Order: sequence, then structure tokens, then C-alpha cells
Amino acid sequence: MILSRILDHKKAELRRKRSRGYLSELKSKIHDAPAPLGFAIALEATRTGSSPSLIAEVKKASPSLGLLRPEFADRFDYLEIAKTYHAHGASALSVLTDKDFFQGSLDYLREIKRSVPLPALNKEFMVDEVQFYEARAYGADAVLLIVAALERQQLIDFYAFARGLGLDVLVETHHERELDRVLEWLPDARLIGINNRDLKTFTTDLGVTLRLAKRIPAGKLIVSESGIRQRADVMQLVEAGIHAMLVGESLIRAEDMSAKIRELRGVPVSSHA
Repeated sequence: MILSRILDHKKAELRRKRSRGYLSELKSKIHDAPAPLGFAIALEATRTGSSPSLIAEVKKASPSLGLLRPEFADRFDYLEIAKTYHAHGASALSVLTDKDFFQGSLDYLREIKRSVPLPALNKEFMVDEVQFYEARAYGADAVLLIVAALERQQLIDFYAFARGLGLDVLVETHHERELDRVLEWLPDARLIGINNRDLKTFTTDLGVTLRLAKRIPAGKLIVSESGIRQRADVMQLVEAGIHAMLVGESLIRAEDMSAKIRELRGVPVSSHA
């Protein structure tokens, strides 16, 4: 299973990081860093009747597809991508920082945050406290906790740790059992993610969001992730009461990224709102 491979690799990678004087360096960066922006607040404020808020993802590659565009082999202009997202109405960004499976980088996050005034999610497989210090030091406003990747106490502790650093937390679920655990173990969690991608097969099914959303109580912000490719998909999310959508591959692979954003958001071509 790809998730298990990623997690095993991540734990080995982090053991190497802990062996250096890395933590004190990160804490020093955090001390000088500005306060995080409100990721959840931005999503809540920008949702409309015709579209959930858009979390647009800066993503170079995936384990299943490799490079998302052939030209990324020579140049991955992550700053230009993030600026395009901002210019055409994204409410927030998601930045892949895993190096070995997604060809991401914490440096992408840092540079984007210096140039684009949107809150950003550090899209990473969080398995160790040092990663939360990294996220904060490199400018993240939110982090991702994947229920499938964590034991109960880890999930509870990591949630509290992230909040203590001023970070918002998107808690990602894939099926009913995981969602029920989140609602029981993290009753204060505000941002509930529903990933439509099966972590075993990597296929996507928007029906996962439509099914799980019905079980989420009022007062939570529901984020649908993966498999959102066309306006018809977005309309299903609107009807299901979804607050935000995280979209990566369909934007990155679009011939015209700005037009794709407008299509998903239901914005007329003549308008740049």
C-alpha cells in the first residue's frame, strides 16, 4: 500500500533530521516569523452559493502519475502557479512539501508565502513533532493530519501541538469509521477533510464526500479533496453543503489554468472575480 511505503520512508527521513541540531534552528526561525494567517477563516469567508471556497494545490508530481506536466522535468514554476491561483480567486493554497514521492519542497512553501498573500496548507505526511516546527518555520498557516496514518493518541497529541503553534488543522478522513473517530476523539476540530481518493488503489470517487458529509454535524467546515475535475462535480459539492474544495491535478494539468479555475468556480469567462 502506497501510504504505508510513504509513512515508513518519512519516519526514516525524520530520524536523520533529528540527529542534527535542526530543531533549535527551526525554533529560531519561528521566533522571527509573522503570525499565521487564518486558514479556516479564509475558507469560511469566501464560500458562495455557487461554489465552495477553492484551496488550489501547488503540485509537481504524484506517486501514481509521476510528473503532472512533462515540462516540469526542466522547470517547475511554483511561484507563477501560486500567483495564477491567487489572481483568479483561490481562497487558500495547498503546497506539497514531500520530496521523494511528490517532488515537493519546504522551499516552495517558504517562497510562495513570501510572494502570495494567501493562507497556505503544508501538504505533508505528519508523523513527528519536528514536522510541525518545520511547517511553522517555513510559513505554513495550516497542516494536514491524515487519520489513516496516525494512532488515536498521536492524532490527539498532534492536533493539540499544531494548535499550540498557531496552526489550523485539516483532519483528513476517507470513510465512515475514520470520520466517527475524528468526531469522537477531536470534538473541537473545525476543518474536516474528506478525501475521495482510495489510498490503496488511488482511484477517486466523489460519492465518498457526498456520503460522509451527511454525517458531519453543523458548525464544521467540510473540505472535499481529490477527483474534482469539472463544474458538474462542483455543483454536486454545492448541493451537499460542502464549504471548500481542494483541487490540484485538474488545475495543474489544465491547458489554461486560469480558465479552469473560472470553470470550477462558476465565474463567467468575461469576469475575473
